[in-house]
Amino acid sequence: MPWASDRCAATVAFAAIVLRATSALGADDDPSHGRLEGDLAVVAGAGVAAVSGGARAAAEVRLRYLETAGVFATYEDGPLTGSGPEPIRVLATGLELRPLFLFRWLKGLETSRARMDLAVDSMGLELGAVFLQPSGGAFASIPGLEVGLGVELPILSRASGPWIGFHGGLRWSDQALGSGQIRGPDDRSAYLALTLAWHQMIVVHAVDAGDRAPY
Repeated sequence: MPWASDRCAATVAFAAIVLRATSALGADDDPSHGRLEGDLAVVAGAGVAAVSGGARAAAEVRLRYLETAGVFATYEDGPLTGSGPEPIRVLATGLELRPLFLFRWLKGLETSRARMDLAVDSMGLELGAVFLQPSGGAFASIPGLEVGLGVELPILSRASGPWIGFHGGLRWSDQALGSGQIRGPDDRSAYLALTLAWHQMIVVHAVDAGDRAPY
């Protein structure tokens, strides 16, 4: 059946990736630096977001498949000091693409420096929806668009463990995108978030979840 053939091909491809990581290498010579110990990376972190007019407390949750593509949700709540920035609260969710890891790894372009490899391969693009709360307004009352870039620095030399993350970009309200008029930071704003997060690789068999043993 076509669907069975597709699943078989996907499973074989994933097995080939794992074999690539382990063949002809010693126990301590994993060029993926632990990224293939699981097919799903779970990330949870907290920190601060610097924006025009001040700073907000920030939190993030991210799920990534093979450390290459995934989804994210971030939340900012302020102000941390003074009267604070506008908007006062921000919720964002969207998609994340980090294209360098599998490309470099399959091409054998690792540097053999775990932290450098992990940091370079963490560079990614972020695109999603953002929901803003202005002062005196309802939560998530202003929808919009968020476009960002991210890079993360591992504290240890393995994929699972604590990381320092930098994520920055621009946000526009739907009204600003539609009319082209910018009335203030509720319509357009920049952000830079600094977080301390824990990354954990887990096995969920995302490729072969529906496979059944033949009889």
